[in-house]
Formats: sequence, C-alpha cells, structure tokens
Amino acid sequence: MAEASIVMPAQGHEEARARRLQWRMLVGFVVGLLAGLAAHYGAAGQPWVDEVIFYLGKVGDIFLRLLFMLVIPLLVSALIVGVAEMGEMRALKTVGLRTLIYTIVVSSIAVVISLLVVNLLQPGAGVDPEVARSLIADGAERAGSIIQTSREAKAGADAIVAIVPNNFFLAMSQNDVLAVMFFALFFGIGLMMVQTPQTQALKTAIEGVFEVAMKLIGLVIRLAPIAIFCFMFNLGAQFGVDLLVRLSAFVGVVLLALGLQMFVVFPILLKTLAGKSPIAFFRETQEATVMAFSTASSNATLPTALRVARNQLHLPDRVARFVLTIGATANQNGTAMFEGVTVIFLAQFFGVDLTLQQQIMVMAVCILGGIGTAGVPAGSLPVIALILAMVGVPPAGIGLVLGVDRFLDMCRTTLNVIGDLVAATVVSAGIDDRPEGDSPG
Repeated sequence: MAEASIVMPAQGHEEARARRLQWRMLVGFVVGLLAGLAAHYGAAGQPWVDEVIFYLGKVGDIFLRLLFMLVIPLLVSALIVGVAEMGEMRALKTVGLRTLIYTIVVSSIAVVISLLVVNLLQPGAGVDPEVARSLIADGAERAGSIIQTSREAKAGADAIVAIVPNNFFLAMSQNDVLAVMFFALFFGIGLMMVQTPQTQALKTAIEGVFEVAMKLIGLVIRLAPIAIFCFMFNLGAQFGVDLLVRLSAFVGVVLLALGLQMFVVFPILLKTLAGKSPIAFFRETQEATVMAFSTASSNATLPTALRVARNQLHLPDRVARFVLTIGATANQNGTAMFEGVTVIFLAQFFGVDLTLQQQIMVMAVCILGGIGTAGVPAGSLPVIALILAMVGVPPAGIGLVLGVDRFLDMCRTTLNVIGDLVAATVVSAGIDDRPEGDSPG
C-alpha cells in the first residue's frame, strides 16, 4: 500500500505536467501565429522582419538538431525491446506471432487509408509556389546533410536491397531509417529466440538505452513551446492568413482518416475475425474510450483497458495482458495515421511532389515508426521530422501541426487504445487451445 501511495501521486504529477506542457505548446502556437500574421500584414518588406525570421529560425534549428540527435537511439532501442518482449513468455509465443502479424496488417491498412484520404482531398495544396520554394530552399540549408542524404536515396530494386544494411553503424550515421529499423527488427527477433542470462542482461541494457532516450526527449520536448513560437512566427509572417485555412483542412483530414479506421475498419475486423458485434464492443469499451480521450495517454489508460478486457469483453487474462501491454507501444494505428497524413500534408503545403515510391516509403516508415514512437507529449514529432528530412520537406514545417496536437492527440490516443482492445479480441478468438484456468473471473 505504501508503494502504491507513492506511485499514484507521482503518476498524477507527470500527467499534470504533460497537460501544462500541452497548453504551453498551444499558447506558443497561437501567440507565434498572431505575431507572424501581424508582421505579415503590418510590416511586410521591413528589414527587421527578415532579421527576426533569421534568428528565430536558428532557435528552431537547435530544437530540431536535438531531436535528430536522439531519434535513432530511441527507435532502435524501442523496436528491439518491443519485438523481444513479444516472445518473452513461452506460453504466449503463438499469441505474440499473431499479434505481430495483426499489428503489421492493420497498421498497413490504417496508413493506406490515411494516404488515400490526404491525396484525394489535398489539404495542403494551393500555397503560393514562390513562397513554398523559398521555404524549401531555406529548410534544405538548415537540415543540411540529412536532407542531402534523402535526395541521394536509391530507386527501384536498389531501394529494396538498400533496406538491408551492410553496415548498421554506417546506416545510423547516414540517417537511413528503413535500414536501421530493419536491423532493429532482425536483432529483436534474435533476442526473442535466444533465452539465456546473457541475452536477458543485453535486453536489460537496451531497455536502459530506451529509458534514457525517452527521458532526454522528454526534456527536449519541454522546449517545444519556444520552438513552436519560432516556427509559427516565421511561417505566419510569410504565408499570412492562408495558413489558417490550410491548418483547418489538415485537422479535418486527420479526423476523417481516424474515423474511417475506427468506425469502418474496426467493425469489419470484429465481425469477420472475432464474430463480435461492433455495437456491443463499442458499448462495452466506453470506459476505456473516455479515459483515453481525456488523458491522451495510452499508458495511463492501460489499467482501465485491462479491466475492460476482463470484466466487459471477458477475454482470457493471459492474452489480454500480453496483447494490451505490447499494443500500448507496438499497435499504434492512430499514431501511424497521424504521421502519414502529416508528412503528405506538409509535402503538399511546401509544394514537394512525392512520387508513389516515396509515398510507399513514407507508409513503411510510419508503420515501423508507430512501434518505436515514445510515449511522451508530441512523441511522434521526431519520427515525423526525420521522415520530412528523408523526402526533402523542410523539417521546420512540423511547427504547423504542433499547436493543434492537443486535440488530435486525444483523438489518435482513443484510436490507439480501442485498436489495442480490438486486437486483443481478435487474437483471443483465434486461440483454440486456451487453458481451462483462463476464465475471465
């Protein structure tokens, strides 16, 4: 009881701090945008405006470089540990394999939906090409070697071969995200297959890297309100009120994509694969839905989701605990969809025409990135920034979406949590050899 009394206030403190940070980010977004619009309409062409844009851009550069510095160790450690833990318990190897297959397939569906919607509706199109080109050139100069590397990416069959790195450390130094993730997945499978005291110690060490990376990213994210102000001032000063129109379209497209996954894909999966009434499922998971939406945290909602899985959905404890715990990190449909829509939206906004091959690459990184995204405020930011650099879009453009991230985070977290419960329901239905002791009571 004493330990619980210590943990609960600490958890409440973390949630309160996260809420304060989210409000500060919103304030930074609004104030930066209003100041930028004032400069755009009240002091257009003044030399001091260009100077302010230049120095605020440098502040944004520091923020982005801190994120780029941490994103590779974060993704590698998260992916290795996430895959390794799927086969940690012998009795759940079958469940782990089915969960992995389900996660990849459903996440692929989610990202395909998001890419189709954002390509059909084109929320980021229509910006002045001259302004877009100037921002692309400025962003390319600031992003430096990362964007240059992305422009030298291989095409066709060579691109597929390049996914398998011949030198992992070289792939990391070149920010080759797909190659790094392939190694992490492959290494995680090996760590899952070899169960010795030595590999357990190795896994513990990698978990330590993940925890350190998450902590450091949490510290960097505290600077986000300042960076958002800088990004929004610069973009508002150059784009004017057109920025507001494009941003509202972006929010609408994200909500549409999330809604299609929640109310079309999930009911089909429940009915066809689990024989479960979608109406009954959504009614039984109302508690988890409210908790996820209000806290915007999959980790904070996990205890509620476990209770719903046992008492409302009547799923076997062992299956529910495994799938929901792994799903809190690996099965993030909402995050993957948000990343896909955001990348394509910003590409349209800045006038970058992505080929089908580039969009497929974006889809693959979003699927894998959803597994490695940190559970911190704006946790998908590093993945989005790195993908933008890979495809030649100014990474500073992420400042456009961070200000509305509070509401979108609530929505995509709800989709993530409900998606985990859908996964647990489907995987449970596919397990025929359940032990007798796995009653919901």
